[in-house]
Amino acid sequence: MPLTHIGIIHQDPTFLIVDKPTLLLSVPGRAEDNKDCLITRLQDNGYPEARIVHRLDWETSGLLVIARNPDAHRELSRQFHDRETEKAYIALCWGQPEGDAGHIDLPLRYDPPNKPRHIVDHELGKHAQTFWRVLERHQDYCRVELTPITGRSHQLRVHMLAIGHPLLGDRLYAEGAALDACPRLALHAARLTISHPETGERMAFESPCPF
Repeated sequence: MPLTHIGIIHQDPTFLIVDKPTLLLSVPGRAEDNKDCLITRLQDNGYPEARIVHRLDWETSGLLVIARNPDAHRELSRQFHDRETEKAYIALCWGQPEGDAGHIDLPLRYDPPNKPRHIVDHELGKHAQTFWRVLERHQDYCRVELTPITGRSHQLRVHMLAIGHPLLGDRLYAEGAALDACPRLALHAARLTISHPETGERMAFESPCPF
């Protein structure tokens, strides 16, 4: 598969910043028909050394950092693990949140009977935190900025659902009008700040929201 639709925002000898389109896996899935993904497209098209550092859900679009050597991979992975990176997402959520900003602190876990869904579980869930801020209010929905402090699977989607405002077009968690309101999951990784893996320089990247 060619690199079609994958924008390369930045490249240097140690890492790439790429713009992942919606409906593309970050890494290969288990099934044979799920082998096409962002990392193999990069590896097959001029970046054989590319190594995944973090992931976005299949339907989520936006910024990903890709390491180009083992040392960079180790250092960038450490920054994500130690929460030294900064991430901000743009999303469309159903309904009108009370107030213009808030904080969600609800533990999450995988829900095997309903895979691949995740749920809030106060006994068995892992700590998860999200900050949200309303950017625009429309009749039935809002444009919000979401800032995850932790990086749990489906965190932003489940957290917004838990406060009564599922993301538009979310085939796993939205229903009815909220599901029908957007042809895709309305979640985009719009901003990413990391430290350069060799120099330590703080670097910020942005991707315009496609919805």
